Amino acid sequence: MAFGDTFSKLGQTLSAVEIFDLVRHDLEKVEREIGLETVASVEAINYINQYLQAGGGKRLRPILVLLSGRLFGETTPALIRMASVVEMIHTATLVHDDVIDLAKTRRGRPSVNVVWGNHTSVLSGDWLYMQAFQVAVRERHFPTLDLLIGLTQMMVEGELLQLERIGKIGVTEADYMELIDRKTASLFSACAKLGAMSARAGDEAENRLGEYAWNLGIAFQLVDDILDFTSREKILGKPVGNDLREGKVTLPLIYALEAADGEERKLIETVLADGNYDQVPFGKILNLLKRHRGIERAQERAQEFTEKARTIIAEFPQSPYQKALLAVTNLVTARDR
Repeated sequence: MAFGDTFSKLGQTLSAVEIFDLVRHDLEKVEREIGLETVASVEAINYINQYLQAGGGKRLRPILVLLSGRLFGETTPALIRMASVVEMIHTATLVHDDVIDLAKTRRGRPSVNVVWGNHTSVLSGDWLYMQAFQVAVRERHFPTLDLLIGLTQMMVEGELLQLERIGKIGVTEADYMELIDRKTASLFSACAKLGAMSARAGDEAENRLGEYAWNLGIAFQLVDDILDFTSREKILGKPVGNDLREGKVTLPLIYALEAADGEERKLIETVLADGNYDQVPFGKILNLLKRHRGIERAQERAQEFTEKARTIIAEFPQSPYQKALLAVTNLVTARDR
């Protein structure tokens, strides 16, 4: 049996429910903390923050913070605060992303920009960013602030890079990996590091956990981009084929384009230019992806990063929290939304 297979089976000893149960009480504290920390003196911000919090989500990022911290000890107020901070930062990025992408829905509901308009949404996202930093500052821990500032810069740079490449068919795999490193994997990595920092676990543990979560974040985004083509709107919470409609060329398409002929490239160029599937039905693009193994190859790539994450977390002493972090890798690759 292969090394990766061994730990895959070990990870499966914890289900999604069991993982959630491990941090259920801590997550409740995080939700309360976010509720308290997102009260503003301006009513529009309060309405938006309540709307966002009620929208739910997987809470994967705060769960990563909590599990990483609990690897090394008990729950502390600092751990709860850091889990709250990353969820606030993540939410702020979603608000800004939806404005930039002209998104109509988020998690099956009208997006904030549709309900409140772009100007109010951008400012509310800015407020959330600043509030997240205000909460973090209370720790009086400079390495935490350094990490969060670097993270925020990386994510903004990622968004700018994506804007530069919108509508361009010549995006390479290297371009794509640089983008998801900045936009997704850097946040996952920061979550695990912040958990370890809160527990004062030491540089080596922080860095290894950061590597684990970075690989997990890359796999997560790869699966996300695959699901954009293969899922259903009701499950995904937003229209399928949305990335290409918005002018984004993701890894399944990059792989398919490597083998596509001139006519097939024209189909993709047409959707990129039109911003819709009126001339070229979505089914044609999906057939093209399947014909050239774009989806299959992207799935294989996601599996590679998942295996790297498993290998790293397997180095840590076994505990319910270590097993949970191991099991998270299975949930990321096997999810349907």
